Amino acid sequence: MKVFRWIFPLLAPAVLMSCKGTSDKTKSETMDQPDKKIVVYQVFTRLFGNTNTANIPWGTIEDNGVGKFNDFTDQALEEIRALGVTHIWYTGVPHHAVIRDYTASGISDDDPDVVKGRAGSPYAVKDYYNVNPDLAVDPAKRLDEFRALLERTHHHGLKAIIDIVPNHVARHYKSLSNPPGTEDFGASDDVTVEYARNNNFYYIPGQPFRVPQFPDWYKPLGGEPHPLSDGKFEEFPAKWTGNGSRMTRPDFNDWYETVKINYGVRPDGTKDFDTLPAGFGQKSVSDHYNFWQEKDVPDSWKKFRDIALYWIGFGVDGFRFDMAEMVPVEFWSYMNSAIKNANPDAFLLAEVYNPSLYREYLHLGKMDYLYDKVELYDTLKNIIQGHGSADHIAGIQAGLADIEHHMLHFLENHDEQRLPSPAFAGNALKGKPAVTLSATISTAPTMIYFGQEVGEPGEGNAGFGSETRTTIFDYWGVPAHQRWMNNGKFDGGLLTAEESALRDFYKRLLNFTINSSALMGKYQELHSYNRANSPGYYEKGYAFARWSEDEHLLILVNFKDWVADEYELRFPSYLVTEWHLRDGKYQLTDQLYQKKKYELIVTDGLGKVKVTVEPLESLILKLEK
Repeated sequence: MKVFRWIFPLLAPAVLMSCKGTSDKTKSETMDQPDKKIVVYQVFTRLFGNTNTANIPWGTIEDNGVGKFNDFTDQALEEIRALGVTHIWYTGVPHHAVIRDYTASGISDDDPDVVKGRAGSPYAVKDYYNVNPDLAVDPAKRLDEFRALLERTHHHGLKAIIDIVPNHVARHYKSLSNPPGTEDFGASDDVTVEYARNNNFYYIPGQPFRVPQFPDWYKPLGGEPHPLSDGKFEEFPAKWTGNGSRMTRPDFNDWYETVKINYGVRPDGTKDFDTLPAGFGQKSVSDHYNFWQEKDVPDSWKKFRDIALYWIGFGVDGFRFDMAEMVPVEFWSYMNSAIKNANPDAFLLAEVYNPSLYREYLHLGKMDYLYDKVELYDTLKNIIQGHGSADHIAGIQAGLADIEHHMLHFLENHDEQRLPSPAFAGNALKGKPAVTLSATISTAPTMIYFGQEVGEPGEGNAGFGSETRTTIFDYWGVPAHQRWMNNGKFDGGLLTAEESALRDFYKRLLNFTINSSALMGKYQELHSYNRANSPGYYEKGYAFARWSEDEHLLILVNFKDWVADEYELRFPSYLVTEWHLRDGKYQLTDQLYQKKKYELIVTDGLGKVKVTVEPLESLILKLEK
C-alpha cells in the first residue's frame, strides 16, 4: 500500500566506476549476505488458484470464485520452485475485513461503508492471530489449512513470507484467536484523551466517526443493497484514520477503512519513548535486542512483537512490512531484533519510498531488504515508456553502492501497473530487457508478481479500484495466469505460444540468477565508458560486468523495440586487469539460450568485442577461459 510517491530527481550519467560488491560494513549492520540470489514470487493468495472466468464487477464468491490455500498443490509449488523461485510471499493471508457472512464461524460481519471492495483490502487487518476465512475450504479450520500450506511450501524447498501491516488495522478490529495473555488493539485504551502513551489508537474525544462523502460515481458494493450499507458506521469516539487523517469524517481518498496505530508518537510528532544511542546503527542485531530488554516501550510495540513471534513460531519464514516508514525506526529496531532472536534467518522486507531514509531503516531498523522503487524501478519504467535514458542507471547504482544488496528489485507488484497494461508498456515483451537488468545488476533479491511471467495485462474493472493493476479488493480471475494454471494441472497447457515463450524466458533467467556465483560477486558498469569511447553505443542500451573467482559475465540489454544495437563494446583496462586477461582472444557464450557466441579481443591491456543485440534482447555472456 502506498500513500505517496516521493519525487526523486534522476541522477546524472555516472562518470566514475560503480561499486564492486557489497560493503562489509553494511553486511554486518543488517544481515549476512546469502551465497546465492534470492527470488521472491509474490502471489495474491485468493486469486492464485481461482479457475472461475466469469469476472463480474463486484461479483460474489458464487459469481467469480475464490482461490484457496489448498489450490497450492504439490504440483503448483513444484512448478513455482522450478521457475527459479526461493521464497513465496503469500499476500493477503492475515484475516482482514471482508463482505461475506461468516457468523456461523463466530466471525462478526463487516460494514461495506468502511470496506474497500467486496473481498476487502488485505491491508485492513481485522484479526492478526488468524487467517482470511475466504482462503479455507472449511473456515472453522482455516489455521490448520494454512499450516498445511506452510508444510507443503517447505517440503518443496521454498520459504514462506506473509504481510504485517504495522501502521494501521481495520476500522473494526476483533480477534477470535488471541493467545493467552494478549488482548485486542484498543481494548484497554483511555478513549477520553486524544493521546496516551499506551493507547493503541489516537482518538477525537467526544465526537463520532462519520463515513466519508462518497463521489457520485462510487457506491459500496456497486450499489447492491446490503443491511449495513447505510452510510453509517458506529465508532465513538472517532479514531484517526490509517494515513493520519484527524477528521471525524475522512476524505474518500484517505485510508478510511483503517485506523492508525499509536507507537508512542505524540500528536505534535515528538517521541514518547527511548531513542537509540548515537552510532547504534553499527551495532549487531543482538546488541539491539539486548538494548530493548531493559526499556519500557509503548504497548503497541509489544502487541506487534507478539504477533510477529506468533507467526514465526507457526512456521512463517519472514515478513513483508507495509509502509514501514510511517512507523518510528526505533520500533523496527525493537521488533526486528526480537524476530531475529527467535529466527536469525527470518526474511524481513519493507516498503520505504523515501531514499533519505534507506540507511536509517536498514542500519537502525535492522531491515534486511527495502523496495528499490523510486530509483531503479521508476527509471526503468521511464525507459520502457520512451521517456528516460539508460544513462541514469549507472548513477543510481553508484549512489546505492553501500547498500545495493539490500534494495530488492521488481518490475511488478500489487501496487504497480502490470507491464503489458496500456498505461505501462502495452506489451509484455518490452519488459524483458528491464527484467534482465533488474535481476542481474546487483546482489539484491528479485521479486516477480504472479502472472508477470506469462504477460498478464491486468484488464477488467473488478469493482473497487481501477484497471491496469490486478485487483486486490474483489473476487476475480486472472486470465493469463489461469491459462498457465490449466484447471489445476499447472502445466501451462492453455497458454498461447507467446505466453509460453515469455514464461520460458523468465524460467531461464531466474534459474540462471540463483545459480550464478558472479551475480553475488563484483559489479562494474560499462555504460559510461562506452558512451564516451564507443561509436554506435547509445543511451537506449546498457552494459555491465559481473564476476566472481570462477565466473565472469558480460550483460547487455537493448531497450529499443525497433532496431538492433550493433557496436564494438570496449573493455577498459581496469576491467581487463580485474579479470586477469592477457592479450589474446576469448569466447563469450550466451547463457540464456546458448545460441550466440562472440569473440573478445584483448590488445595492449584493452578489450573489444563486436556485438549485435536485437530489439528488446538481453544477453548474458559468459567468458570461456
